[in-house]
Amino acid sequence: MTGFHKMMAGALLALTMVAAPAARAASDEQNLVDRARITLDDVKRDKEFGNAGQLLKRAKAVMIVPSLFKGGFFVGGEGGTGVLLTRQPGGEWSYPAFYTLASASFGLQIGAEESELVLIALSDKAKQAFMRDEFKLGADAGLAVVTLGANAEAATTANLNADIVVWASSSGAYGGLTLNGSIIKPRDTYNEEYYGRAASPAVITAGTGVANRAADPLRGTLKALTY
Repeated sequence: MTGFHKMMAGALLALTMVAAPAARAASDEQNLVDRARITLDDVKRDKEFGNAGQLLKRAKAVMIVPSLFKGGFFVGGEGGTGVLLTRQPGGEWSYPAFYTLASASFGLQIGAEESELVLIALSDKAKQAFMRDEFKLGADAGLAVVTLGANAEAATTANLNADIVVWASSSGAYGGLTLNGSIIKPRDTYNEEYYGRAASPAVITAGTGVANRAADPLRGTLKALTY
């Protein structure tokens, strides 16, 4: 191998090493978007989601967390990554912005639980809370958050007095799920990788500036549920 060929081979190897992490990240992000679409399919058929579909028709914004994991022994924590879409004029939905949801709790806890979550923002105030750099569920003054499941179906009428309604389908050793104190913040690295440039959730969900057509199946599924 000549010196030139060695140099070219080294350059190609370097490019491969740089591109591989980006490709993995993009795959992770698209996988999350695809799993969010599957969660919406579950909303239609899983009794744990009760009549969440009715509330989705009133939604200003929807956050979907396909997998929130909670587990612990004396010290417990929960965390997951989700996507937020906001309703656009005419009934369309925005492209997804990526978020992290995390919290910690202390006490006698033994077990593990995995949940699919759908957080439904019913007010403009709740929608704007998601646009912040960070906000805490249950700790923001004047923001009413209600966590429901199939057994609370009667409470999900059109007159439900809540800014955010959380629906969860859970399995595991924990008897229930509470998100009070959970911190929600944008996952900036995912947003940048998915759209090819740095973009805040406000920019992504505004409906202009950035787009990724690979998210269209998710947007279409949400539109079908809310149209």
